[in-house]
Amino acid sequence: MADIDLNADVGETALENDAGLLPYISSANIACGFHAGDPAYMAGLVALCRTHDVSIGAHPSYWDREHLGRRDLDVPPDQIYAIVQHQIGALQAIARSQSVPVRHVKPHGALYNRAAVDAVAAEAIAKAVRDCDDGLILVGLANSRLLEAGRALGLRTAAEGFTDRRYTEHGLLVPRSQADALISDESEAMAQALAMVLDGCVSSASGKRIALTVQTLCLHGDGPHALRFAKALRQAFAGNGIAVKAMRP
Repeated sequence: MADIDLNADVGETALENDAGLLPYISSANIACGFHAGDPAYMAGLVALCRTHDVSIGAHPSYWDREHLGRRDLDVPPDQIYAIVQHQIGALQAIARSQSVPVRHVKPHGALYNRAAVDAVAAEAIAKAVRDCDDGLILVGLANSRLLEAGRALGLRTAAEGFTDRRYTEHGLLVPRSQADALISDESEAMAQALAMVLDGCVSSASGKRIALTVQTLCLHGDGPHALRFAKALRQAFAGNGIAVKAMRP
């Protein structure tokens, strides 16, 4: 039997929306205030994740609440290190007060996409993670510079695939500025998820087959289809002998 971690980015809409999604996922990437969320929202999510036995991770981003962290910003590596460390520490403090461990770190939005191709930014993020807690799992786009940087520093890494995003021929995510970036069709999203888990591949937007080995799949929690896709994914996984299990250090 195959197994996969199913993660979702949470803390970006409202607690009641996330509450409906949590029973269907195994890991939650919690917004840490820089692109969305606030301390009370973070604390509420930690409590809900504890109730549903969902593993938690920090979801650090650029300081960009106006654009939900999805705007490219020219932030130097020393500042990337500082903002990532700050956001991890904020979630760790809130989680510690509830006796819940923080298990992983996954950058958000424009910072995530930059770290996929920019080795300097990737190293800054990886160093921040290591210096906060070298037992944390660093999550990044499969075949990315971020995973290379994490492994070079001795971190455990998890290669991520996306159920609801399309890919370029180079294995990167199609930019959200393009009309075909997001997958809204349920059958297409399910087929893409199963192909990554069972066949180790994904098809680009142009139809090119790309080899892709993943340990975790992302479902965006702020999309209108999030809960419907989450339920469908669990059914598709169960029907294909795939167990959903959280990442563990």
